[in-house]
Amino acid sequence: MLLHLSTASSASDLEALRRVAAEKGYELRFLDRGRSVVELVRESGPGKPGDRVAFEDLACVLRVLDASEAPELHQRVPGREDTVVRIGAAAFGGSSVSLIAGPCAVENEAHVLEIARAVRDAGATALRGGAYKPRTSPYSFQGLGPKGLEILARVRAEVGLAILTEVLDPREVERVAAVADALQIGSRSMSNVALLAEVGRCGKPVVLKRGLAATARELLLAAEHVLARGNRDVVLCERGVRGFDRVTRNVLDVGTVAHLKRVTHLPVIVDPSHAAGRPELVLPLARAGLAAGADGLIVEVHVDRSRARSDAAQALTPAEFATLARSAAALAQLDGRRLVVPEGVGDLAEACP
Repeated sequence: MLLHLSTASSASDLEALRRVAAEKGYELRFLDRGRSVVELVRESGPGKPGDRVAFEDLACVLRVLDASEAPELHQRVPGREDTVVRIGAAAFGGSSVSLIAGPCAVENEAHVLEIARAVRDAGATALRGGAYKPRTSPYSFQGLGPKGLEILARVRAEVGLAILTEVLDPREVERVAAVADALQIGSRSMSNVALLAEVGRCGKPVVLKRGLAATARELLLAAEHVLARGNRDVVLCERGVRGFDRVTRNVLDVGTVAHLKRVTHLPVIVDPSHAAGRPELVLPLARAGLAAGADGLIVEVHVDRSRARSDAAQALTPAEFATLARSAAALAQLDGRRLVVPEGVGDLAEACP
């Protein structure tokens, strides 16, 4: 492990570094005359995932330059294949790309059933829909709660799509996990350590959205909280970060998508709906995310967006989603990957104009 130290480090700071190194089984070797770069050598094999953070927390350490001898659980290491996370028939990672689509919120059973059938026939393998909604205003529609979960369970039985829905409260994880095939951690909850720990213990796949002002490192460490509790089925989701321009709702960070694909074995998907905030921009942003290496998309779709009670402005119609699905299949094929589609749905790449 290589550390970059502050040139203003005191003798007590360096002594703290030596003490932590000894506790973790490392020897210190300074590599420059200014004693600002130090190599930590471990004779008894690789270190533990928590070693990096132990050194990052020290006052004299500016940053960890290389932690390859103590890889964290999310970290890509030589020889390790990409993790493939399966949510029902959907598969994310490796050579597989999948689509998650559905309404922002579960409003009534008829609408959810109609949307589910439409997105399944277009190529989606999982249905999104919020039974619980974390709204900015306490007076906005907050979801149907347990009734929404019951609707999702009936729709799954009718249509056959796996269910992804958001959980907001550690106390609700067991209830939501009893219905959902995968749990979504929304951008507002990315830093809720208690919630991350609970979904890490629940055994269901987790889709973890990036916080609206979170760095890539913070997103990876949020995933680490889930992984450290034994849940290895984590999908990272780039949904855009807050910017200064109102042309889009958020700024889709395709550079971070490409970066994450290099530094982690976990699958990465893109939410072009929350990034765009406008339906006409969802398709080009979806294409950009896939071109950057994303392993899938999560898209908002509604049969009548004029009556949607949550995020109506960004929802696609079923016909628009069908166009997006064909584009996704073609882009995946160009990259040597395949779009996973439900049984009975033909080769969408061939259908792409």
